[in-house]
Amino acid sequence: MHNHPPRFLTAAFLGCALMLTACGKPETVTAGDNDPDAATLNAAKPVELPPMVVHSRTFRCKDASLVYVDFLSNNTALYKTDKQSPGTTLTAAEPGKPYTAEGYSVSGDGPQVEITAPGKPAQSCKA
Repeated sequence: MHNHPPRFLTAAFLGCALMLTACGKPETVTAGDNDPDAATLNAAKPVELPPMVVHSRTFRCKDASLVYVDFLSNNTALYKTDKQSPGTTLTAAEPGKPYTAEGYSVSGDGPQVEITAPGKPAQSCKA
């Protein structure tokens, strides 16, 4: 039986050295006046970012149910009864007013709110 660890180590060392020398030269990419998309990009409308989540709260209501509400920066709230569901978007007419949608209402955005959902009476819920 012939073991040749020195030959294997020498080959591995040479292989690593070759790979490192190939990575040593940085490539510079420059864009000149010949960018074919420049006019299209300059004429495009500004991109509007989606609203930010201001508060994301889990509420326990008087009937022992859980409600998940994400309060967004554009006077809307996303109401969910299951964390994985897409939810229902509620809108406030102006800051400080209740977030509403057909059959839904969330009054406030603090640790205690009043929530109404379709088929349920209004109830107090705490975060």
